[in-house]
Amino acid sequence: MRRTKISRLWRFALFVLLSFSAGCGGGSGSPSGSLTLSLASNTAQVFQGQSSTTVNATVVLGGTPGSVTLTVTGLPQGATEQIQSPGNSNSGSVTFNAGTSLAGTYPLTVTASDGTLSSTASLTLNIGVWAQIMPGASGEFRVAMSTSFQPAEWDYTVFQDYPGLNTTLGNLLPQHIRLQGVSEGVPQGAADSSSTAWSFTILDAVTQPVLGVGDRSPEFQIAKAPPFMYADDDSSNSFTDLTFQQFAGYAQNLVQYYDTGGFTANGQTYVSPAYPTDTITWWGIYNEPNINNNLTPQQYVTMYNTLVPAMQAVDPSLKFAAVELADFSGQVENWIPPFVSGVTAQVNAMATHFYSSCDQTDTDAVVFGTIPGFVSDVQTFHSLMAENPALTSVPVWVTENNVNADYDAGNGMSACNPGQKFVLDQRGSSAFFAAWRPYVFSQLGKAGIQALYHWDFAADAQFGEVNVTTSQAQLQVSYWVDYWLARMFPSPPGASTLQFTNTDDAEIEILSVQNPDGSVVIMVANHAVNVPKTDNNGPGAPRTISIDVSALGSFQSGSLLTIDANTNVTSGPTATSVTPSPQMTVVFNGYGVAFLTLTPAS
Repeated sequence: MRRTKISRLWRFALFVLLSFSAGCGGGSGSPSGSLTLSLASNTAQVFQGQSSTTVNATVVLGGTPGSVTLTVTGLPQGATEQIQSPGNSNSGSVTFNAGTSLAGTYPLTVTASDGTLSSTASLTLNIGVWAQIMPGASGEFRVAMSTSFQPAEWDYTVFQDYPGLNTTLGNLLPQHIRLQGVSEGVPQGAADSSSTAWSFTILDAVTQPVLGVGDRSPEFQIAKAPPFMYADDDSSNSFTDLTFQQFAGYAQNLVQYYDTGGFTANGQTYVSPAYPTDTITWWGIYNEPNINNNLTPQQYVTMYNTLVPAMQAVDPSLKFAAVELADFSGQVENWIPPFVSGVTAQVNAMATHFYSSCDQTDTDAVVFGTIPGFVSDVQTFHSLMAENPALTSVPVWVTENNVNADYDAGNGMSACNPGQKFVLDQRGSSAFFAAWRPYVFSQLGKAGIQALYHWDFAADAQFGEVNVTTSQAQLQVSYWVDYWLARMFPSPPGASTLQFTNTDDAEIEILSVQNPDGSVVIMVANHAVNVPKTDNNGPGAPRTISIDVSALGSFQSGSLLTIDANTNVTSGPTATSVTPSPQMTVVFNGYGVAFLTLTPAS
């Protein structure tokens, strides 16, 4: 009995001793302790190829935790972190470097743990793009901006319906506005001697207002012949006269009408109301002869060599744009060599068209991805033209340009995709366009084109710079993009293209120029698509760009103008003053373009 009592006493004493030891500290942690992690900032900004950035961490301890270690999860491939853990103190840090990672925004989790207790904090890592602008011209940048009209029975009343449209058009500063009369916009309807054979009513409802705006020098594209010159009265687009003498006579009458005081037919004289104040100097010979026109490349050469001398016989001062090609795979290689080798008539510009798609279902990534291929076609244009000494200095113009070429072919069906319903492509008027058109403008200008034409001015939410399907003729994002491209990069006089480096030229387009007055304009276009890049008219991915201008010297003042999803389409974007510094930052929440203008110190 005595041993049992003593044994119980020893067990009780041992329990008390162990409990006392646990309450007095030591060990690797305790459920009764606490650990709380907080970060000095919940965002970290670091730029590709540049110095690292550090985020400080604070640990609040309660009870008796052990040594605290920090870890980071979610870091993108290629980026690195350097961790200073708190250990037995209350503070630590994480230093981030972009390394070889892609630009973007990445959600991270920072964890503090002593092995038993833990606490987490969220951190957004923003890996930005770094660009450096350097002195030294790398050529001239000279791209004239313009727009287009298609006088026909479906839209010829736009200037009557919207009286202020002349001013809206003129404010774009367009050069050689393109006029493409088709259908009832072709002024000759019959070859007979009836009094109704000629009518300029529909054509001139658009042409006459256009003659008085912009540079007062439109380009009249003779897009179609009168219907009676085709087999089956226009339905086949097959010329009955492949010498094109009949077509040349029609072209001569157009020149007489607009430029030399008129012509007489059926006992009536036809003369432009604007003559002699405003005439037409620039003429385009036919539209997209490679599609829907039943012409071979050699037949087009014959047409061009026939019409141009005939028109010059009426007015020797005329200038001519040739080919007006519908560009897609293989067309440059098929159509330009025969023209280059066979043309004998005067050529003042070679023209082509570029649409990124003919299918509204194409993703944003697919649409952006077409631009490098078209740049390659422009380069091929130039190399082929160099084979004819008469064409080596002739400029290349892109006389039609928009996101999507598809349209309603009737009954709501797609013109490009048989059996598929037509869907209006809103990317022609959304923030997508604010990234797409500047990207096109920059890339094609660097490839040597000298004119870029919007298709077309007064249309709908897909094509128009002005949406005339609304009662107020609503301005669109595309209008303001083209408005500011013409002002930021005026041609003439053109500007010297500055050299630059860009750590993300796959998603960020940079165009930097120095004007004759020493001012610098840097255009930054963000065409980064949201991952996994399946968006169709998506918002775009956020991007931050650091622009290093330290090599350009000092500047007195600066301004920044941004066009994006937040732009007021009625009043347009507003420039804000910025203080020039060696490194300047441009931030995008999605698709858009920014123009940074820097004025040198006097």
